Amino acid sequence: MDAMFPLKTGPTQARWQAAMRDQAFDIIRSRKLIETASEHFFAVLNAGTVSTNMFLRRLHNFAVGMHWLPWPVLPKLKWPPVRHKDRRAITAEEHERIIGREHNPEVRAYYQLLWHLGGSQTDIAELTAEDVDWKDRTISYRRRKTGIPVIISFGAEAADILAMLPKTGPLFPRMARIKENHRAKMFIKRLRTVEITGISLHSYRYAWAERAKTVGMPERFAQQALGHSSKAFARAYSKKAKVIVPSLEDYERKIVPMPVAVNE
Repeated sequence: MDAMFPLKTGPTQARWQAAMRDQAFDIIRSRKLIETASEHFFAVLNAGTVSTNMFLRRLHNFAVGMHWLPWPVLPKLKWPPVRHKDRRAITAEEHERIIGREHNPEVRAYYQLLWHLGGSQTDIAELTAEDVDWKDRTISYRRRKTGIPVIISFGAEAADILAMLPKTGPLFPRMARIKENHRAKMFIKRLRTVEITGISLHSYRYAWAERAKTVGMPERFAQQALGHSSKAFARAYSKKAKVIVPSLEDYERKIVPMPVAVNE
């Protein structure tokens, strides 16, 4: 646990530190690695949550990879499956209800850019006016979580929103100052006023991914816009998108016949 903490940075390090305080880990916290048996792992997993399962796997894989363990404590096939809670995207109708009820201009614009850009709540909150290129109509930033650069074009609706925001410095001065969990609590309070449940700020990323897939945006563009290093993550975000395949007949009608050379 102590060895992995310095390898993390930023928000990931904070999440790791919080995860290591899990009481379920008290079962093995003071135990020597070489004396850890499968029954100890099962005890931790039974006492913990989905998060416990995920972080124990990472600890175990790290110890095996560093050759601190001569063999796996628990074989790969014996790990209980990680079962996440079902997550869903925010719908256009829900988004409009939230925007309609939000009277704070900065917070309303923040939710609107989440809808248009699909960025994480922290990345969008920390955008600055200098990240906006009005000539090329793009927004550029580096994902705080992964460091992956993102360059995404914005359309007319997003441009209207950006035009109302500060011309220098942070686009969202208040939202940039508060912590991630406080922004999440603000959103939950807003959801209660419009009687919406089952979503979070992260649902805006699912919505963007599903919308992109529905309209046929190439996967490589969606992956880049979301800042995912893996196609698997991008596909996981858009797996609930409903794509209606057009008829082949309609596609054939759109084909423009290529000119044929005539031999004289």
